[in-house]
Amino acid sequence: MDQKLAGKTALVTGASSGQGAAEASLFAQAGARVILSDIADEAGEAQAQAIRDGGGEAQYRHLDVASEDEWANVIDGIATDFGALNILVNNAGVPLRGGSVTNTKLEDWNRLLSINLTGPFLGIRTAAPLIRDSGGGAIVNTGSIAGLTGHFATAYSTSKWGIRGITKSAAMELVDWNIRVNAVHPGLVHTPLVEESVDFVQALADQTPMERGASSEEIAKVVLFLACDDSGYITGHDIAVDGGFTDIGGYWRVLKQVMAQPDQNI
Repeated sequence: MDQKLAGKTALVTGASSGQGAAEASLFAQAGARVILSDIADEAGEAQAQAIRDGGGEAQYRHLDVASEDEWANVIDGIATDFGALNILVNNAGVPLRGGSVTNTKLEDWNRLLSINLTGPFLGIRTAAPLIRDSGGGAIVNTGSIAGLTGHFATAYSTSKWGIRGITKSAAMELVDWNIRVNAVHPGLVHTPLVEESVDFVQALADQTPMERGASSEEIAKVVLFLACDDSGYITGHDIAVDGGFTDIGGYWRVLKQVMAQPDQNI
């Protein structure tokens, strides 16, 4: 594999499984020193070991992204051990599909926002000075198509719309530090977060023009693009990686149901 991240140090949150694990693995294959972080310590250590077993360089560090103190400890540790940080991927997140605006508990609302939105805020705020002092680099935030369209889970959708705002504001503010900030917005992805939601997965696949979900590796490839110099002139941007759901999903259904059928009254 091309060593697009050779000599770079990267921190990936939520890296014990799913998209984060795939991103960390791909970054290591591309030559980066990777720090995996999560609260699932056993799984995170196993992922880091798997990378090392494959010839990559990886460490695992416990990180609750909602904790200001834990962010400080992790970034200070990276500065001490590596002397630099070039890439931050704010991937950690949790779902809450069942909560409408009228029945979401405040406790659930606060917990979800603390992880999905406050977490990336703390990550950017804490890591950006070290990235600056390392010569600049890239921050990639994980959003969702729930932040690009109307969505039925109020708290989750709010957190992902917030990701778009913090991405664009941070990109504006950090451009003078030679730090690019972008966001990737996946649609249906086959990860442990959705594997038990059979009906949800099928319904979303049925509405996706490519008629399937993505693998974690497909998302990781886009994150790698945003993290490496191939995207060196892109900042403040949202990239939907959703099989066409956001941009053509509605009219694709019209095409499939009416326009492409014979003898339709159109």
